[in-house]
Formats: sequence, structure tokens, C-alpha cells
Amino acid sequence: MQSHTRRRVPGLRRDEVARLAGISQEYYLRLEQGRDRTPSDQVLQALVRALRLDAAGAEHMARLTTAEPVDMAAAEAAVPTEAMAALLDTWPDTPAYIITSRHEVVLSNALARWVVPLGLEPGRSIPEVVFTYPEVRALPTWPALADRTARRLRFYGHPYDERLHAIGARLSALDPTFRRLWERHEVDPYTDGDVRPFVDGYGQVPLHHQTFVVPDTPGYLLCAYHAVPGSESAAALAHLTDRIRSGAAVR
Repeated sequence: MQSHTRRRVPGLRRDEVARLAGISQEYYLRLEQGRDRTPSDQVLQALVRALRLDAAGAEHMARLTTAEPVDMAAAEAAVPTEAMAALLDTWPDTPAYIITSRHEVVLSNALARWVVPLGLEPGRSIPEVVFTYPEVRALPTWPALADRTARRLRFYGHPYDERLHAIGARLSALDPTFRRLWERHEVDPYTDGDVRPFVDGYGQVPLHHQTFVVPDTPGYLLCAYHAVPGSESAAALAHLTDRIRSGAAVR
């Protein structure tokens, strides 16, 4: 039951965690190894305090202790996507896309594919793009992007998702940076914030992003970018939207 965040106490030994939480070292070891998956709320709160977890770390720890085995492939296959696709198509002026809990792109609209051409094609794995595409690794912001991607994959991934573990194993074998980040078990949810994608023909386009959990799905996330009205970014998106509509810009 490992659930650490960047706010974890550095250098804290197992016996120190157990002592601070008021539990035995043997019991803490069983929890850490997943041999005991039913700690009480009191024990969980004690561990949160001992490890100095933030809200995301506490939420992730609680999810690990309550997760039930699930066939993620079957659950995802049962999700109807027609309504979601229609919704994205009604936002031609807004880059928007939907990803699974393991950050694989389910759907994206044309504007999203232009704003982030490498990563938002349906079927694409965002972690695979971040850690295996040379063009992405060459970005000056790659270290922060890599760290953020690994932590979000941990936070949203279902602990019983075999494909999640396969992705983790594959990328760990391919990339030492991913392996180091993945083994830290740090988590971080999506929060509203700013991004500056480089859009071909427009340069860096500052945008605001928002993320929403899609109800009645196995952890799908709806992500959307928008620009400040009247800004240069808004003008760039409007111009690109017109090009897409006219067929001058096709991805």
C-alpha cells in the first residue's frame, strides 16, 4: 500500500513511520506489501499524518485500500462513446479530448489534434509519447512533463488494471527516468492551470486547461483547453478553427 507524494518526509525509515503512526513495524510492513488491505480509517489517518501526505496522497492511499478487482478491458468496452464524440464535435473552437485512467486517448476533436499533434490522436498512449518520442523528450519542459505524467498515471490508474502494470513495466524497461519516477510512487491529480503548447504556424499559445471526471465510466477524464477572450491565443484558436473548417488545416 505505497502512496507517497512529494511531501513525504524525506529519509523516513519504515520503523519511524510505524512509530509515528502508532502501529507495529510488522503491521506496517504487511500494509506496505499489500498483504493486509483492510486498515481502519484511524490507521489510515495516522499514516497520512506520519507521512505528511497532501490531499492527493491521502486520497490515493484510501483508494488503494478500497479498490476491488475489476476487468478494466470489459468495463471500457462497455462505455458508449457516441454521445461523448458528439459532445466534442459541438466544441469546434475548444481543444478537447477524453482519456482513460491510464492516459490513453479515447476521443479528441480536430482542434485538439492540431494543438497537440503528437499526443492526442485517438488510441495514442500519452505516457508512451512522453517517454519514447524523441521530439517530446527534446522539449525544454520535458523533465517537468515527465515527472507530472508519471505522477498522474499513478494517481488515476486502477491498482488492479493489468494494462496499467504492463505500461509501467514496459516503460520502466525502456527508460531509466520513468523507472525512477514510477518507483517513487508519487501521485498528483490534474488541476486547473496554464499550458503553453507550441502550435505549428502560431508559436507558443498560452491556454488554460480544465479536467473533469466523466461519470459512468471506469475513470475516463475529459480535458479541455481554452483561451482568454480577446487574447492573442483566442485569435490563434479562432484562425486555426476557420482553417480546419475550410479544409486548409487537416490532421
